[in-house]
Order: sequence, then structure tokens, then C-alpha cells
Amino acid sequence: MNITSFLIYCVIVTFTPGPTNIVILSTVHGCGVKKAMEYTYGATLAFGTLLAGSAILNTVLAAVIPKILLIMQIIGTLYILYLAYQIYKMDTAGSTARQAATFRSGFIMQFVNPKVVLFTMTVIPGFVMPYYTEPQLLSIFVVVITVIGFLAFVTWVLFGAIFKEFLMKYQKSVNISMALFLIYSAIMGSGLVELVGR
Repeated sequence: MNITSFLIYCVIVTFTPGPTNIVILSTVHGCGVKKAMEYTYGATLAFGTLLAGSAILNTVLAAVIPKILLIMQIIGTLYILYLAYQIYKMDTAGSTARQAATFRSGFIMQFVNPKVVLFTMTVIPGFVMPYYTEPQLLSIFVVVITVIGFLAFVTWVLFGAIFKEFLMKYQKSVNISMALFLIYSAIMGSGLVELVGR
């Protein structure tokens, strides 16, 4: 397993602007840190729930349909490339998000956030399951990824205003850098490197 590409993928997807991060940023400005943290706890619990569901679903599918991991790896690679393109062309200046800042809304938001749903459904089969399938190890990866997501949310809470200004000031450079890192992650997670090395 290429732990570097796995971590790069997790960090970029969770730390870059998306619906949840934008709502957190908006909540910090409008309601303060305490309400933003309440929202963050709900979002983190849902994020971990989605990851656990992905691990269970993909374990069952792998047992029933052995070739499913390859299919999910391909889907995951294509999704990462799509994300790289979206981040490259993203305009955070035009993003706005207004939503009630509650634990419940943070929890529900994750289940309707396409970025989170696709990430949680592809990271386990794309990066972890080709190498580890034992339930204990999958559980450890679910916890690790959930912690990374929580740290991303907290980063948006603590540095919301500063981070927003930085992104707006250096938006194109940040977007290009993040997109290139995602392309690297897609290549490493696709299995192409192992295939070429044979």
C-alpha cells in the first residue's frame, strides 16, 4: 500500500473547500466557534458512519464478487481525477452556504454531500482493500480517516477567516497544487505503477 498517496488523497479531499467546509466557515462567521464545533461533531459522526458503511459494504461485495475491488479501484481513480479537475477550476469566491448550525444538520449534511459520499465509498476499496481486508485493520483505517476528516473540519473552524482570505488571495495557485496532488494520488491508487513495474 502506498501510504503517501493514501494520506494525500485523504487530506486533500477533506481539507479542500466543499459544502461541509463552507458551511463550517459560514457558521464561524455568523454564529461563532461553539456553534461551528457543534456542527462539526455531527459532520464527523456521519463521516465515520459513512466510512464504516463503505468498509462493510465493500467487504461483503468483495466476498460475493471478487472482481468488485478492481471495479471500485477504477471508479475511485476516475473520481479522484474528476475531483482534481473540479478543484482546478473551483471559484471559492462565489461559494456561499447558509444552514442551521446544529449537530443534526452537520450529521445530515454529510449524507447529502456528494463529495463526502463519493470519497467514503471510494477511499476504502481504492486504497485500503487491495492490501488489507481483515475487519480489525479496516476498522483502524476507518478511525484514521475519520480523525483526518475531523482535523479538517476543526481547521476550518479555527482558521476560518484567515484560511478563506488566503484561498481567495492565492486561489489559482492553491487549486493547481491541490489538483496536481490529486492526480498523483489517482495514479498511485489506480494500480498502474504496480502494473508498469511488472
